[in-house]
Amino acid sequence: MKTVAPLLPSSSEKEREGRKDHDQQEKISIIVSGMPSVGKTTVARAIAEKFELRLVGGGDMLKEMALEKGYKPSGSDWWDTPEGMRFLAERNSNKEFDKEVDRRLIEYVKRGRVVITSYTLPWICSDGLKIWLKASLKTRAKRLASRDSISLDEALEIVKTRDEENRLLYRSLYGIDFGNDLSVFNYVIDTENESAHKVSSEAISLVRNYIEKIGNRRSSE
Repeated sequence: MKTVAPLLPSSSEKEREGRKDHDQQEKISIIVSGMPSVGKTTVARAIAEKFELRLVGGGDMLKEMALEKGYKPSGSDWWDTPEGMRFLAERNSNKEFDKEVDRRLIEYVKRGRVVITSYTLPWICSDGLKIWLKASLKTRAKRLASRDSISLDEALEIVKTRDEENRLLYRSLYGIDFGNDLSVFNYVIDTENESAHKVSSEAISLVRNYIEKIGNRRSSE
């Protein structure tokens, strides 16, 4: 009996499949959130690199607004310069700054092909895949202490203060129960005893499954 080899996809079929995968990724938006110092940027960067998506954060939007107001932001430490602190003082005196940042981030979500780190977006934007990173106060303080080369006690105070400030601010702005109401998230990843690499790998797997579900749903329509 003659064995017939399975037909391989033609080059045109491969191109169509490639375009299909690309089109699916064109539409995706991922929002990574979590309490301060939980590792949002690290995970978001890994997702962005894996799926060739743009990485955008609230800090990027604030710098964009600073440029529009005549400031000259440059470098990650600009916020600690006299000019950076003047801008932050202006921002803190006007809650509309934060609302404008969120409005601009939502526009990125709607355009797609983006990974965004944000405290508030999961609650105020209906689009996108939403991932919450979870870790205890002590673990987050240890990560901050290691990253910024400060003592654990100092890091604990910083994280506690930021947690409380965020809760008060976002409750005031949007009525959000920040850090407690996680019902808006598609996935919650417990990062407590996991390496950054393992957490990033888990997040990438979740995004891959999400993309596949989108493809399957569209194929059945």
